[in-house]
Amino acid sequence: IVRVELQGAAAYLYSRLVSLVLLLVEGSTPIDITEHGWEMLLIVKKAELESSASKFQLLGFAAVHHFYYYPESTRLRISQILVLPPYQGEGHGRLLLEAINSIAESENMYDVTIEDPSDYLQYVRSSIDCLRLLTFEPIKPALGAMVLSLEQTNLSKRTRSSIMVPPSDLAETVRQKLKINKKQFLRCWEILIYLHLDAENLKCIDNFRACIYDRTKGELLGGASGTNGKRLVQVPTSFDEDTSFAVFWTKEGGDEDNQTVQQQPEDLATQEEQLNELVDNQMEEIAEVAKNVASRGKDKLAA
Repeated sequence: IVRVELQGAAAYLYSRLVSLVLLLVEGSTPIDITEHGWEMLLIVKKAELESSASKFQLLGFAAVHHFYYYPESTRLRISQILVLPPYQGEGHGRLLLEAINSIAESENMYDVTIEDPSDYLQYVRSSIDCLRLLTFEPIKPALGAMVLSLEQTNLSKRTRSSIMVPPSDLAETVRQKLKINKKQFLRCWEILIYLHLDAENLKCIDNFRACIYDRTKGELLGGASGTNGKRLVQVPTSFDEDTSFAVFWTKEGGDEDNQTVQQQPEDLATQEEQLNELVDNQMEEIAEVAKNVASRGKDKLAA
């Protein structure tokens, strides 16, 4: 892997690659290479044919940007990452992400973020971060306590929201040591909990899903308390009247009666159905990453 500043010959190379990015990466836009702080990581290999005009073949690249973070730190943001089609599925994207994590740690940056990652990139990223966290000693006591709680309690009869939030100082410790940002750590936290549950213990899995349900409901609807927050309301459209909805976020203070969206029973039933569909999708994503992590880190899980 070669690390270069995005200027001169490297900027010219990027200008030749940007058309592939726009073609192959959905929703991508060209980056402003005149802006200070851009770098590229190139993954290359020696050319197999001696007659080749170049000594190396380009397999993929990542464009990253260094952002100033107050008061005196730098945040590393991955803007674009692409493995060329002939070389996809060979682990090169994983190597690029691991190299970026290594740079962030060695240079003591604030954390690493990714700009609008695709579903597959998020899958690879979460798999890598979960493997790193499996051997990170500071999270093990809290993780074990959370797993034990899910095994011993019954959340099906809960009277208030249940969420699987780690201790407040743990996210900061993970950020400082591993450069995993808080949002990504919370995502990995849920995956690690699922990974340590007994898949045959239905009570555990039901408790876990209840926590995912409550967390999702809180994010979308402002929780189950009935106070001001977000509200999800079905809105028929010409595109898809069965799955279209709008989110209303009420203001703090004021007359709550004037802010509340009145919903009919059929609207509430639809809302519940959509919420359960979101939760099911998240459960599937968590299970997929957990399966990948388990297959790659059997020795770490056993430790």
